[in-house]
Amino acid sequence: MTGNGAEIIVVEIGCANTASVLFALERLGAKARLSSDPAEIAAATKVVLPGVGAAGFAMSRIRELGLYDTIRGLKVPLLGVCLGQQLLFEGSEEGDVECLGLIPGRVTKMTASQDLVVPHMGWNQLEVIETDPLNAGVNDGDYAYFVHSFVCPVNEFTLTTSTYGAPFAAMVRKGNVFGCQFHPERSSATGARILENFLRVSL
Repeated sequence: MTGNGAEIIVVEIGCANTASVLFALERLGAKARLSSDPAEIAAATKVVLPGVGAAGFAMSRIRELGLYDTIRGLKVPLLGVCLGQQLLFEGSEEGDVECLGLIPGRVTKMTASQDLVVPHMGWNQLEVIETDPLNAGVNDGDYAYFVHSFVCPVNEFTLTTSTYGAPFAAMVRKGNVFGCQFHPERSSATGARILENFLRVSL
């Protein structure tokens, strides 16, 4: 599915179940592997940045590993998954941390209520706002699997939204930078379709 058999790197920063993302890509026929080496990441044909947990810890790991400038400087397709999508934005309320700044906007905390528990965990429906190669074949009402307490803003770079109390950006794109707030590797056929779309993306 990578087209030329070239390598996809799944970035290993120590705060995500990177193995499940790797296995999902391999099931689709991709040649992929884990790495936290800046040179290997810079040489990849596509890069996936997964993440689970706190934005502050993830950003500190990115800086410790010397990956901040490497990730920001990528010209190939980059896909942020779950926390990885949040890290693509300018900053996050979670710890008031500066993120990668690849997409304008600030990540904010979800508002809990009597009816809505935070973190948001489970299946939720998607609404397509803008068609793009990343969400090709995704339809309004398709379900994806979410686990998160913070949300990315809906703005001009939003491809797909989901609603939990209020709408938030479920999928984003700015140039070569893509994101999924949900876990495509855990989102059944819809998630597999999105990962396959990413493998086919050409800039």
